[in-house]
Amino acid sequence: MKAIKLSVYQESANYKVPVSHDFRESYPLPPYSTIIGMVHYLCNFKKYHPMKVSIQGSYGSTLSDLYTEYEFKNGMKFEPSRHQINVQGLGISRGVAQVQLMTDVNMVLHIIPDDQTEVKYIFNCLKQPREYPNIGRREDLAVFKDVKVVDIIKQHLEEDLRSGKYLDKQKSARKNWAAYIPIELLENNDDIFHTDTHDTSLAAGTKYNLNKVYSLVKTRKNKPAIRRWERHEVVYTEFTFLEDTVITADSDGDAVFTV
Repeated sequence: MKAIKLSVYQESANYKVPVSHDFRESYPLPPYSTIIGMVHYLCNFKKYHPMKVSIQGSYGSTLSDLYTEYEFKNGMKFEPSRHQINVQGLGISRGVAQVQLMTDVNMVLHIIPDDQTEVKYIFNCLKQPREYPNIGRREDLAVFKDVKVVDIIKQHLEEDLRSGKYLDKQKSARKNWAAYIPIELLENNDDIFHTDTHDTSLAAGTKYNLNKVYSLVKTRKNKPAIRRWERHEVVYTEFTFLEDTVITADSDGDAVFTV
């Protein structure tokens, strides 16, 4: 099995938590839907191409920033005392809100298309993107430090493998490195230990229910279809594989946790 491996850096980014509004909270790393959307946009795919994704990385800190927020209701007439913008008789309110930004983000992403004949095409689109890539908001530019094709294989550990380290001992370890690990992998494997990054939250990491892909579903006649998301429960955590464990890794020595 082959995968496209991306090493990415972002100075700052917001990976919006869907239920956050007044304060636009961010996930620590982008969810699967964000990465899949980025790949589909850069590849100019017009429909969903099934793929598996693995996301791991680190961030330096978080900060709060201000942004301009626009609010409107369908069909609401413009009222000078209530709205700041008049668009053809419809009223729009403009205000200031807060957004959480993750800073100094470093990531390793693995994209594994179900159709392995697409590997070369996706690699070329990411190696020479048709426009400057972004992950998160439109303004959250992403630097692709390295793009390569790697093999995904099963490997037997001869010693413990800690988060942020490679199977290749010659490579330096990464700091505060964590991954989205599918919860079923942790529940069914006693050879993985995991702890929270930065020692700031739960001892066993932080659980998220992340979006991956959606389907359009008609719920009411004469009404537009709505998005119904396929969600995956994961734990955002640092990890340790114990000696003698068989793990999934790439040919560079990075562990892979696909959804």
